[in-house]
Amino acid sequence: MLFAALGIAWGIPYLFIKVAVSELDPAMVVLGRSALAALLLMPLAFFRREVWQVVRRWKPMAAYTIVEIILPWYFLSSAEQKLPSSTAGLLLATVPLAGVAIAFIMGRPERLTRLNWLGITLGMLGVAALVGLDIAGSDLIAVAEMAVVVVGYALGPAILARWMSDLPGVGVVAVSLAATAVVYVPFVLFTGAWPTTWPSTSVILSIVVLAVVCSALAFLLMVALIGEIGPVKATAITYVNPAVAILAGVLILGERITVWTIVGFTLVLLGSYLVTRKRQEPVAAEGPEEACAEQELQPEQRQDQQARRQA
Repeated sequence: MLFAALGIAWGIPYLFIKVAVSELDPAMVVLGRSALAALLLMPLAFFRREVWQVVRRWKPMAAYTIVEIILPWYFLSSAEQKLPSSTAGLLLATVPLAGVAIAFIMGRPERLTRLNWLGITLGMLGVAALVGLDIAGSDLIAVAEMAVVVVGYALGPAILARWMSDLPGVGVVAVSLAATAVVYVPFVLFTGAWPTTWPSTSVILSIVVLAVVCSALAFLLMVALIGEIGPVKATAITYVNPAVAILAGVLILGERITVWTIVGFTLVLLGSYLVTRKRQEPVAAEGPEEACAEQELQPEQRQDQQARRQA
């Protein structure tokens, strides 16, 4: 049930972003989503005494917030003004491919096997099929915006793992959402992004769903899911989200699905699956210090640590 719920929560944002940007400026969509989600998660973070721990590490937190939320959420909303929601969801399935490049640039390259290289090739072919044949290259600016989103979503977890792996997960998400809302308030006011008329009911509902279900609730579901089945099995959720995005776009918004959508979908997901396959490492390879540290953690801390690894 947790797996199904999280697959839906992370598969429907593209549908609701598409609805929201039909009447609202992308900046207003980000502000509404981040502010409401922060209002829901900050009390929990304060209750668990996690806020101050996160704020003290403000430099990496600022970098994480910029590349994971502030920029990607804006460019994703902007891109969906031109791209179908299903295509946006599919393009974001290439985040694992970008993660390989990010690891190389940060000096922590993965040891790639032949299957990993095959996955990179298939993923790139899938993107080529989507961009060149499905949308026929007619929205290259939107595709470039999606590229920013993909890089940001790949870079954010790398920053988290390298400089903030010991921080509590709920606190990180709550503080980053609150910081995003604070940044976007003056941006919305001074750029004229504030709506001049009251949005329709469907748009308001979309913002509420994006904040409550796709942001606040989704993170709590992820923590619970990892606690139930572990971080390795939970990675399978990555391959469910694009399928949900396509179905939601087709069934609810009436978006077209072409042969090249199916081809791109298959290649991108297969590529992402192969590129994330790891060599089988012996269990004894884990150092005694790491093993002892893991055992000394409280169950709640271990669950947060697993959530960060999954991210």
